Amino acid sequence: MQIRRLVRHALLLTMLAATAARAGTLVIESWRVDDKTLWEKVLIPAFEKNHPGIEVKFTPTAPTEYDSSLAARLAGGTAGDLIACRPFDVSLSLYKKGQLEKLDGKPGMQNFTPTSLVAWQTDDGKDTFCMPVASVIHGFLYNKKIFKKLNLQPPQTVDEFFAVLEALKKGGVTPLALGTADQWESSQMVYTNIGPNFWRGEEGRKALIAGKARLTDAPFVEALQFESRMGGYLGKGASAQTYGDSQNLFALGRAGIYPTGSWDISYFGQTPGLELGAFPPPVRKAGDPCFISDHMDIGIGVNRKSKNKDDAYKFLAWVGSQEFADIYTNRVTGFFTLSHHLIAVRDPVAKQMAEWRNSCASTIRFNAQVLNRGQPSMESELWNINAQVLNGRLAPKDAATRLQTGFAKWYKPQQK
Repeated sequence: MQIRRLVRHALLLTMLAATAARAGTLVIESWRVDDKTLWEKVLIPAFEKNHPGIEVKFTPTAPTEYDSSLAARLAGGTAGDLIACRPFDVSLSLYKKGQLEKLDGKPGMQNFTPTSLVAWQTDDGKDTFCMPVASVIHGFLYNKKIFKKLNLQPPQTVDEFFAVLEALKKGGVTPLALGTADQWESSQMVYTNIGPNFWRGEEGRKALIAGKARLTDAPFVEALQFESRMGGYLGKGASAQTYGDSQNLFALGRAGIYPTGSWDISYFGQTPGLELGAFPPPVRKAGDPCFISDHMDIGIGVNRKSKNKDDAYKFLAWVGSQEFADIYTNRVTGFFTLSHHLIAVRDPVAKQMAEWRNSCASTIRFNAQVLNRGQPSMESELWNINAQVLNGRLAPKDAATRLQTGFAKWYKPQQK
């Protein structure tokens, strides 16, 4: 009998230990499959070092499948404890369905400015449902060797920009590594990259939301006119050139300038012999204030049905720390912390782009908030229309009219 009691007691302790282990296991959902090794080898061990007893697992889903599969798991009660959040409407929809916790006042949230929270707040700004993690910055990369050979300097104004493109063309180099086959680059790497210097960043974006500006107004048309001029400096067959093709063209040193976002720095950093430089989108004329698209890319929230909320909030507090901000910024090159911690960015090109924040005002892709909610889809329209403008198939004024007409069909403030 004594032996049986001891065996039962040992089994009970084993079961309790196993239950405790399961209770302390956090699962992170994400679309960032490229970050899996970083999470498993660096970030998670850094957290677990000071949080013994909490096990963390990173379980990413392919980016194209993430939104639908996450929605299904959340609805079915099988989603992880911590949720990587897309910016704006996708995550807002999850919050409205009661699937994400409200995070206002939670430890770590105090390390973010009100501006950095916008992508993960309700429209009235009263509820915050994801902690900001990182943003990406738009601009231009250039080949330093080519610039040196042709005695060129990074342009600062619109006139200087086109003078450089012309010099590259005359020098026998494809000026811009840019294609329009995939369309999204035309919008996200060109129009919403160069546009803020025309519509004055947040001023123009908020005016569209308020119905006080139209996409046919001069600043928005001028951005399309700039883009139309860029179309004359694309390589042969640009309409069939994919994003990957453009990357290869630039990596091989066959193009002088690559319109892009900071996320591409790490890709080109692996190319032997390629000397990278970066410059921000050109201003209209010397002395004008500059604006950059500093777009909120990823946040992290807590699943309302998580059974490990105490541990989830401990992890979230760490995500809001300087240690996390430093590791993420310097290991996921081109993704910049949104916290107000002072971080020394080690990659020279990423550092260069991050420093633009000190001299230029930050804004986001102008259609990201509110303006993607109707039909025709503003995002889809921007992809298609900007590709046509670059290809010379659609005049800037006609493009602006089409954008505005589609916008006004569903957005009441634009119908006044």
